Amino acid sequence: MSSEELITQDDVTIRFAGDSGDGMQLTGTQFTATTAKVGNDLATFPDFPAEIRAPAGTRAGVSGFQIHFSSHDIYTPGDDPNVLVAMNPAALITNYKDLRPGGIILVNTGAFTEADLKKAELDSNPLTDGTLSGFRVVEEDINQRTMEALADTELSKKDKLRCKNFYTLGMIYWLYSRPLEPTLEWLQEKFKNKPELAEANAKVLKAGYNHGELLRLFQGHYEVPKVHDAPAGTYRNIMGNQGLAIGLVAGARLAGLKPFLGSYPITPATDILQHMSLLKNYDVITCQMEDEIAGICTAIGASFAGRLGMTTTSGPGLALKTEAAGLAVITELPLVIVDVQRGGPSTGLPTKVEQSDLLQAMFGRNGDAAVPIVACASPSDAFDCAVEACRIATQYMTPVILLSDNYIANGAEPWKLPDMDALKPFPVEFVTDPEGFTPYRRDEKLARNWAKPGTPGLEHRIGGLEKDAVTGNVSYDPENHQKMTEIRRAKVLGVRESIPTPEVHGAESGDLLVVAWGSTMGATRAAVERLQKDGVAAGHLHLRHIWPLPKGLPEIFARFKKIVVPEMNTGQLALLLQSEYPEFRFLKFDKVMGKPFRARELKAHFEEILEEKS
Repeated sequence: MSSEELITQDDVTIRFAGDSGDGMQLTGTQFTATTAKVGNDLATFPDFPAEIRAPAGTRAGVSGFQIHFSSHDIYTPGDDPNVLVAMNPAALITNYKDLRPGGIILVNTGAFTEADLKKAELDSNPLTDGTLSGFRVVEEDINQRTMEALADTELSKKDKLRCKNFYTLGMIYWLYSRPLEPTLEWLQEKFKNKPELAEANAKVLKAGYNHGELLRLFQGHYEVPKVHDAPAGTYRNIMGNQGLAIGLVAGARLAGLKPFLGSYPITPATDILQHMSLLKNYDVITCQMEDEIAGICTAIGASFAGRLGMTTTSGPGLALKTEAAGLAVITELPLVIVDVQRGGPSTGLPTKVEQSDLLQAMFGRNGDAAVPIVACASPSDAFDCAVEACRIATQYMTPVILLSDNYIANGAEPWKLPDMDALKPFPVEFVTDPEGFTPYRRDEKLARNWAKPGTPGLEHRIGGLEKDAVTGNVSYDPENHQKMTEIRRAKVLGVRESIPTPEVHGAESGDLLVVAWGSTMGATRAAVERLQKDGVAAGHLHLRHIWPLPKGLPEIFARFKKIVVPEMNTGQLALLLQSEYPEFRFLKFDKVMGKPFRARELKAHFEEILEEKS
């Protein structure tokens, strides 16, 4: 087969894996950016160790980045990779079993010394002991090739070897017919103050590309055509945390308010704080506080002062914010609390995915302190959900918890830029007339007045003690507390009047309904579509609004024989649904491995459910 032969493929999944110092995340993000510019649909899944610097060459230190790109719409970063790039033995041995039969493995043999094998806890070399039979293995000493490409430079050996990820990237660019120009432009910008590094990395990138073209290592190369039926518009590649940051700013502007973010860095939510700090031209104020409690308290103070307060965190931080979240509930101030979930409990798995904070979001405050909960489904959905959280918070004068997770936060996909003029504003009206003013006069949504401090004649009490339903003075009256508790609960439940009944994707009735939330959306939808191709009457219902639950759900549930709820926890949404709709039976399917669902495993489980007798 000639190296010039071009093979067209509909979709491809590639996984880059190596030591956390090998630049696999950078390699993956560059391949992603280039693929987005080519015009493919794509989804990514970065997977990196929690340790800041795990021992080099060990299994604990393996960092991975998977990208699925296609000529049609896709929902997940792929099940079984077509290609595995393994930069050392640990990366190879921890990832090769995920590769599809006959898949390509590109191995950096320069990192397969006896010492490297020992670090990876291997008694024999998988390149020679038959471990990789059934795969197409391409062995290449990338370390040596990189050194040869940079032989005429004055860089140190250490600095030269740091460029080896770009040699690999060049080879994969050739294999899948990707252009070099986007990465070459990025290198010039990235290292504009260190032109010798820009030149070195560019030289290595081109050398890797030419190596693939000249030596026919891969028995030809491939092409994945761009998506032709995508809706017209301007697209950009976006990660979940970026979508949340942009959406929070847009939501505040749609409310006619200036956003304030009080936060404390925590994996995997820190990027939201970092990204919003760059948006000062949109009147954004960000404060990195000394701890989680200070973060949420400054946000509450900002809302009291007339801005829209926001705070970002992950599960452990949400636990620390609970008392202050209750303060926002009882003072009835708008607040957006973003929880980018990760594996728990305690510190748990900081860089791995889980969606096990749902019940904490529901009940993690003392007293009866209900709050609306919104959950985003993907990086591109994060923008819309952030806007929706801002709408609910300001229209109903309540804190809102917005749930994301590590999979969404660090994943990427194409995002069609919204027409800001087409987004419906929900402007806030501050009370200014002192005539007949009381702080707890309510509108038809049961939202109380919002008066900026310092407005003449509108002085009022605020704080964590229960308030009189009319005057706002501190009250210990039992009947008043009953009334205020019921009003606050009714206000939150009333949010369902402003949210739509979710649509069922697939069959409107039939054998199986899959109910999902959060980042399980892509895998569950893909699994349901595969069932439909097999002739199964299956539907997929995805919930964006977790609390209050939308209207119309019982009517949907009644149309299906079986209902299953896949979750990356031990069944928290299923428990909530069972308590709200006891007339139906909700089957659980749990996964708490720190990894997202695969469409293949979901489909297999759904088929088992369909075979079981009711």
